[in-house]
This record gives sequence, C-alpha cells and structure tokens, in this order.
Amino acid sequence: MSSTMWVCVAVLLLWTRSGGCTDKANTSDLVEYTAADFYDKLHSAKMMFIYFEHQVSPTISLFLVELEKSAEVLRDYGILVGKVNCNKELLPSYCMNERVLHTAFLFRGGKEFLSFDLDTVFDVNSIVSEVLFAILRDEVKYVHSDADLLAMEKTARGKKDIVLGYVSSLGTQEHRSMMETAYVYGSKYQFILITGGPVLKHLGVNESSPSSLVWFLHCRAHTGFMTPMTSERCPLTRMRKPLSTLSLHSFLQLMEAPLVSEVYDDPSAVQPPQFPYQQTPQVFLFSRPATEHLDLDTANTLAWRLRGLALLLLVHRESPAVKTPDEYNAAYRLPEMGSEVKYLTLHDLDEVMELFIHQEKEAEGEEEEEEVEEEEDEEDEEEYSHLGSLDDEIADIVYENRGHLPDMDSITQLTADDFHTAVAESSLTVVLFYLKWDAVSIAFLSSFIEVAERLSESEVDDVQMCAVDCGEWTDLCAAQTGGSLPIPFQPITAFPSVLLLRPQESAQHYRGMLGSEALHRFIMMSRPPSPVPLSTLQEVTSFLQEVPYPELAGYNPDRVLGLFKTHTHAGSQVFTEAAKSLRGEVLTGLLTDELAEKWAAEHTVDFPAVLVFPSWRTHSHPSTLPLFPSAEELLSHINTALQHPLPELTVENLPSFLTLGKALLLLFVGEEEDEIGRRQNKALVEEMRGAVESGGERMERYLACWIHLGRTPAGMAVLGSYLGSMPPLPALVLTHLPSRGEIYQYPPSTPIVTPSVLQWLQRVEDGTESSAGMLGEYSWPPSVKYYDFLKIMDKEDPGFAQQLSPKVEDEEEEEEEEEEAEANVEDDVMVEETSDSSSSSPTPDPHPHSEL
Repeated sequence: MSSTMWVCVAVLLLWTRSGGCTDKANTSDLVEYTAADFYDKLHSAKMMFIYFEHQVSPTISLFLVELEKSAEVLRDYGILVGKVNCNKELLPSYCMNERVLHTAFLFRGGKEFLSFDLDTVFDVNSIVSEVLFAILRDEVKYVHSDADLLAMEKTARGKKDIVLGYVSSLGTQEHRSMMETAYVYGSKYQFILITGGPVLKHLGVNESSPSSLVWFLHCRAHTGFMTPMTSERCPLTRMRKPLSTLSLHSFLQLMEAPLVSEVYDDPSAVQPPQFPYQQTPQVFLFSRPATEHLDLDTANTLAWRLRGLALLLLVHRESPAVKTPDEYNAAYRLPEMGSEVKYLTLHDLDEVMELFIHQEKEAEGEEEEEEVEEEEDEEDEEEYSHLGSLDDEIADIVYENRGHLPDMDSITQLTADDFHTAVAESSLTVVLFYLKWDAVSIAFLSSFIEVAERLSESEVDDVQMCAVDCGEWTDLCAAQTGGSLPIPFQPITAFPSVLLLRPQESAQHYRGMLGSEALHRFIMMSRPPSPVPLSTLQEVTSFLQEVPYPELAGYNPDRVLGLFKTHTHAGSQVFTEAAKSLRGEVLTGLLTDELAEKWAAEHTVDFPAVLVFPSWRTHSHPSTLPLFPSAEELLSHINTALQHPLPELTVENLPSFLTLGKALLLLFVGEEEDEIGRRQNKALVEEMRGAVESGGERMERYLACWIHLGRTPAGMAVLGSYLGSMPPLPALVLTHLPSRGEIYQYPPSTPIVTPSVLQWLQRVEDGTESSAGMLGEYSWPPSVKYYDFLKIMDKEDPGFAQQLSPKVEDEEEEEEEEEEAEANVEDDVMVEETSDSSSSSPTPDPHPHSEL
C-alpha cells in the first residue's frame, strides 16, 4: 500500500471514530451472547468487552445504551462488544458472582484481561478510551514526573518522535481521541499520557487549566536540523487547536511536513498546500545567492517557531520566474484566501509570529480583553528578556509573577528602626533577608510565607517570622547602624539568607534546602533548648525512645546525649557549645550529677561521655565518644558518628555530602515492581555495605551511597549525564574525585559483590582502569551586568563628592560620563564593580554603604 493511500485510509478510519458517526443512535440491538456463543468467541482468541446482566436498574439501562453505541466503534478495532443475560444463561464464574453487578470485563487471549467498574465506563467516550488504553498499556506510557519524561526522551532519541498528551481526566472525549490516534500511529510514534503533576510545570502549563493539550517532541533525527541536537531535551511543538481525533491527525501530518521547502517560482505561481496540509498557511521568505547560507539559517529558525502554525518556503530570487519586487522580503497565503498572496516588508522575524498568532486568536474567537493582556505581556518581554537566557525554573517563576509580590500579611517586615525591638520581644525570630529583583529570593519568599502560615495555623506562638528587604535597608543588611545596639550577625553577602535570632545570643544560619518543608522542620527542631536538660530517668527514656516534644512527633531526629558530673564540668561546657551548633538538625540532651553516673553504670558506659544515637540505628547501640578539648573537634566526631555507613542519596542531602570533599561511590538501583525486586535491591545495598566495612581505612577516602531511582527520579538524569546514556541497572559509578574529574563505571556485566568492587577500586587507584567519561565544566555567569545600586546611592549622597580627592573626583566624573553614554544606548543603568578607593581618599566616609 502506498504512503498516500495509507494516509487516506487512516483519515477515513479516524473520521469514522471522531464522533460524527457514533453520535447517531445505533439502530442495531446490542449483541446478546448465549453461554455457548460466549465460550466459542472466547476460545477463538477474539478480544471481547462483555457485561454480565443481572438486574436492569435505570443506571444499568443508561450504561447499556452507551455500550450499544460503543459496539460499532470498537468493532473496527477487532473488539467484540456485547452482554450475557445471566437470567437466561448460567456462567458460574460470572453470573453467580455479586462483584459483576457493577463491572464490565475485557477478555483477551482466551482469558479475562481486565475489569472495569461501571463508574469508569459510563458513556461511549469512556468505554472506548478505557478499553483502548488497556489494550495499549504497553505502548502508551504514563509519566508522573519531569525526570520520567526526560528518561523517555533519552530512550526515544534517534529512534522515534514522541506525542505527549495532557488530559484533565481519563474517560473523556480528549482521552478517547488520544487512544484512537495512538492505535493508528502507535508503531510510528511513542505516545505518552499525563493527567497533571510536575510534568505540566516543565511544560509551562497551569495544572488547574481545564484544556487538554498535545505536544510533539522531535526526538528522531530530522533532515531539517541545521546542526545536531545537543540539548538533553527534545525540541517540542505544541498543538494549538482543541484536542480531537481529526485535529490530532492533522497536527501529526503537519509535523511530518518538510521544515523548509526551497522553490524557484514566484509565490503567486506556487501551488497552495495539497492534502493533508490544505488548511495550513504558507509563509515565503526570499533568498539571494550572496546570502544563501544566512537566508537558509534564518528560514530554519523561523520555521521552528512556526512549526504547527504554517509551512515555510524559501524563494530563490536568482530564478527568472521570480517577479516579486525587491522591496518585499516576505509573503504569506492563508487557506481562506485561495491563491491570493500578500506581500510584506519585514524588519524582524517577530513580525511574522505576531501575524500568525493574531490570525490564530481571531480563529479561536478570543475576547478582546485577553488580546490586550497579551500585548501588555509582549511589551514587558524586553524588560525581562535576560531571564530567557537563564535555563532555570526559578527565573521562570520570577517572570510569571513579575510586577507583584506575594501577600506578606503573615510575616512582619522589619526595618533598621524596629529590628532590635522585634528581636528582643520574641524568644525566637526567624528573619529572611532578600532582594526584590533576585530570582531565588522571590521564589523562596513564597515558601517562607507558607511556613509562616503553617506555624500560625498550628498555633505556634513563640516563633516570629520576619523579612528584611535589603534593597531598602542596606545598612541593616550590611551589619552597620548608627544606633548604640550592635547587630547580632555578620554582613549578609548571599541572597536569600535566613537567620534564627534569640535575645542576647548570636545568630544561627539556616543552611538547608530553600523549600517550605525543610525550613519548617529546621524551625521546629530549633524550638527546644539545646541541649535539653534531663532531670529524671523517665525524661532520659522519653528522650531516647520517643520524641519529648509533641511538635516533633512527625520527625525521627538524630539524638546526642551528654553525661557529665556537673554542669560546670569542662566537658559539659564544650558539649553545650557544640549542641548549640547542632540546633535545628540534631536533638541534644544533657544529664548530670548522680543521676548521670547511675544511668552510665546501668548501661555500662564510661563516665563522662557523649553518646550519639543516629536515627538509622536503634537506641540500644549508640556510638560512644570521648571528651574533646574543643567544640569544633567534638562536632566533627559527632557528624562522623551520625553518618550512615551507606546512606541513601537524595536531592536534600546531596549538598551536605558534597561538602565532605570525598569521591562519591554511587550505586544506582531501579524502582522495584514486586517483592523480588525489593529483596534484590536490599541485597545489593547490603553487599555495598559489606564492601565499605571490608575495605576498612582505604574506603574512608570514598563516600559510598546509593540512589533509589523510584524515590529520587532526578538520579536518572544524573546517571545519564555521567555516562552519556542510561545503562542497565543496577549501576555502580565512581565520580567527583577530589583531585580529578574522571568518571568510572563498574563493569556492567560483573556482579556487584564485595571482592570485585574492592578490586575495581584498586584498579582505579592504580590508574589501570579506563574512565567512562569526564565531569563537565559548568559555569553560570550573570546574564546581565551587575547593577551596583549601592554605588549609585553613594554617589547621590551630597557628602560623597566632598570626601573624594580631586584626582578621584575627576576619575569618578569620567566614569559617570562613560556610564551615561552607555545608559543612553542600553536604556539601563549598569555600572562596573567599584574599585577600592580607600587608598586614594584621605578622609573616608565613616558610614559608607557596604557592598553586598
């Protein structure tokens, strides 16, 4: 069968299922099978969708009507649809079972394949979509996260393009359209379905959007690419028409059209698009021999932007057939215009995009108010254009929320005037230092407010949540003030920063993840005293075996217990100092006097001592540490004792592991599908732990850990970037070596057992093992020049110029003139970083603005 004939057949097949035919009442009776007929069809390996009828209620009657409508549709897919009247026939497996009253069954290969509750197959759309979804369950993938999608893209790269569909719920007309199309095109494209979740965020779609959407991911190599695809993500094109079977078919046909077609005729002589592109506009660009390569690059760039909207043709002006005057450099033809061609003189490619986006909006009948909002957004585009160069979700959040800050009623905005008063009045003040124009600050501000609201709802009244805008209160953020009270923290040099402040105490830095859950846990763990004074044996038992504070009931914190003769003992003072550094992360307790000595004797512990109870170990097997002369040494040994011998690596704990400066020995295990898989993964982890223990001191140079790709799907992207592709699991990788950037992969065909792992590491150390790759040199320079607002403010200070020597003043004037000239060009105030002029200023300003 030729490709043209196949397309015609596909269109006819899809059209008959698009709803036009099935919307009509089906005049034929629903096929009612006898027991003999049922078994005959079942053993003939026919696929059957059957309902076993007992009693007919109004609900069942409606279902039977919809079942009858679906029979004609599913017949084209080779699926028999019917019912068995259990009042007439006796099928013991089904007619004698109460569960079948509200269940329909799909039979495949001579046996029951799947059952459907009638609540999920309630009309013709849901019946067709759910049955086809069940049949195509191995072909149509369902992804939950962006990491899942990334893994699918890497698998499809160079093999298949991907059709990604979002439907708000299963069983709808849109879901049916996706499944019917997947049935026809499933061997050609990889179909993926989503119903919400993090994938939508990656695609820039609000999950509350009721509209179903489709994207085409160009993962297979295309001749239209001017250069090879180097990004880890496949380029994507969104289908702009409402999702239906016909619109999706037309969209897929359009994705197969040549990216750029080269013609040597005048646009007026070029034939309008033929089937199946007859409803697609045409755009013409003109090319000259002297700029042919540049023109082709421009055409390809525009073609990708117009993908799904129009077909692009490059007209070669050197052809004698081209009669278009030189004043025009572009033209277009709309489907409704027939053969009429409109000629244009364009100054940039955006004018073409605006033309077709405007045409699209008119076709869709969007309201005038929405068009005005879109134009305002386009006017704002230039102001925020630098964010487009940041491959960062945070920058996207800032852009989407530009022009307004979140509601800050739940937190207190502090100034230099009321800062000291606010800190003195609360037992714990949590302060966020931020900048309004900093992307991370604005993104984290919402999380900070969320924590404040959560604390308020849970009636936590001893924590005050505050914020300081360092763009307004530069002196306060720089830890400089003219008042008599000293500021209890060092200058803020990174944004955002969170400090926990208590009266008469130094500030405590929050260094965890910039998310609401991590910050909330840190604050709740910071509320108890550090260390907690323990005065009875019951309190010690509660401290070790339970959570002594109700607000910490949801956590399983690490615990450290200090045993000393008196509170004034030197070791007790060192322990107390170390405990304050652990506040927010570890629960610490202090037991002294005779009670401490008694408890130590009962548990055969040397006295005095520091006992470490990691959360991953039972309380009956603590690590016992001797006394150390300094808190720093004690902290180091406590952190070592808390560390799991083979920890599970997650996004949250990765930063703390990297700060150890050790090479990472990473074991990647996949998500378990059954109990056997769970046992296999557990055995692998235990084998790796055995390797760590058997290796002894030589293993101290490595941080051995493991990643569960089901719980931490981001690990798939990490593993793929390490090795260039996804290897079979499990995979063992050595990376982040302190002295060099090689990546080593444990031989995939070799079982992961202790002796082999140690021998492999020895070969790496000896230099006889070949590396599998290199860590990339990543650098994220600023997307725009640094806006030194503090220097500008200093220059606006009337006393600033008087304090400069004539030479420095002249230099400043020259610099200002240069900056003004630059500002006239760029329409923005961007200045170079100020040099240290203190050496040339005989009388420096006693209160300069400190640079953040």
